[in-house]
Amino acid sequence: MADKIFIGGGGADYGTQQGLALKYANRHGLVAGATGTGKTVTLQILAEGFSNAGVPVFLSDVKGDLSGLAKPGSQDHKLHDAFTSRAEKIGFADYSYHDTPITFWDLFGKQGHPVRTTVAEMGPLLLSRLLELSEAQEGILNIAFRLSDEEGLPLLDLKDLQSLLVWIGENRAGLSLRYGNISPASIGAIQRRLLVLENQGGTKLFGEPSLALSDLIRCDASGRGMVNILAADKLMAAPGLYATFLLWLLSELFEELPEVGDPDKPKLVFFFDEAHLLFDDAPKALVDKVEQVARLIRSKGVGVYFITQHPGDIPEDILGQLGNRIQHALRAFTARDRKNLKLAAETYRENPRFSTEDAIREVGVGEAVTSMLQKKGVPGVVERTLIRPPSSQLGPITAEERKAILAASDLAGKYDQPLDRRSAHEILAQRAENAAKEAEAAEEQAEAAASPMAREFNAARRYSGGRVSRSSARSYGKPRDTFGSALQEAVIKELKGTTGRRIVRGILGGLFKGR
Repeated sequence: MADKIFIGGGGADYGTQQGLALKYANRHGLVAGATGTGKTVTLQILAEGFSNAGVPVFLSDVKGDLSGLAKPGSQDHKLHDAFTSRAEKIGFADYSYHDTPITFWDLFGKQGHPVRTTVAEMGPLLLSRLLELSEAQEGILNIAFRLSDEEGLPLLDLKDLQSLLVWIGENRAGLSLRYGNISPASIGAIQRRLLVLENQGGTKLFGEPSLALSDLIRCDASGRGMVNILAADKLMAAPGLYATFLLWLLSELFEELPEVGDPDKPKLVFFFDEAHLLFDDAPKALVDKVEQVARLIRSKGVGVYFITQHPGDIPEDILGQLGNRIQHALRAFTARDRKNLKLAAETYRENPRFSTEDAIREVGVGEAVTSMLQKKGVPGVVERTLIRPPSSQLGPITAEERKAILAASDLAGKYDQPLDRRSAHEILAQRAENAAKEAEAAEEQAEAAASPMAREFNAARRYSGGRVSRSSARSYGKPRDTFGSALQEAVIKELKGTTGRRIVRGILGGLFKGR
């Protein structure tokens, strides 16, 4: 098994060793099974095997159990006799207890080194998925990212995006002519979703220093691959944030790692636990992106393994790319369960010794139905396999032990303190401040150029009728309070009118008639 990861014993008496070939480990895989059937232990022994082969691993610890990888198993453990007995039964002759090199990570920075990325690195597609935006709201988010590039406004953390959205709302009239309608209601909806993300702890994810992928792809001094464990027990309270972060990490690996073709062993193995969260209510664009990453990332030397309760949780186009499979028991309590069980059995290469459907239903805890890629990438015949016992501790380590590992880590201090460099929030705030200063200076200059009387008038200290420049039909300079003046004005007005013209024509007519 020098070029394979030992998984367990198969065959009629479980004496035939079953292994996962390192050469085909980047062809992806699936670990499925109902709750309590042993998926976590299988994940643990796979991480041990890859690490011993010099392959770094990234996995999420949903229940907190996988931290035991950092500590060797003990002969005092209640399952010691059962483990040694199983190792003997499956031919695991060199079974012994040992630890695994571990690096702990935590989005919230409490149980591991902080993990951060920038809003710009996340991108509008994944951020829209994280915020559960509508199509119109996603369009505005794309406008924000475009303006970020054109205006030189770096988007690093959430307050940068919030400030940019405010600026877009204030200038939406001009921007709508170029980018299409920008609705204030849509901007408000995005801002509310950002507030929800803040309340879920999303502010911890976005910022600097951002995670360097090279810190995930490392080996220790003895050549064993580093096992990177993401603390996800608290993170699972925000499943959208959990799924989006892991998909972002996969996308970053896909974009940054160079092509390596078909290596003798993977550069990194990525375990995606609770994989159904990635696809629940996911838009087609997101599913297409996952399919693209899964199809092409193997050429970057990265193997992706999905862990879920049922194979049906994974879309068919992606499920078809998962060549290495470990299927723990599925329980068929309903008609739908029986249908799903039958569909799961049909995806395996049949073994004439037993019914695959019956085997998936009957395997016990710590046993699985396995099928691994063989020569030329051909799926192997399905086998009932007794999973080997773990060499590291079964169950979590203590909080004090975790703290000691974090303090001794060579990454201690690198990500602990967040950085807040000049970005969109600060630039827009500076622009607003400069505009306010310019307006104040212009006002002061205008006041300085005016006469003392004008300044007093502008300050509302003096009023002068001479300031009135408009014409008026009424003369305010002549008094109108006498009867004679009022009669005089009435006569003049009447003479100017129709009656006056009649009197003049009568007088002139009489004069000319007399002649």
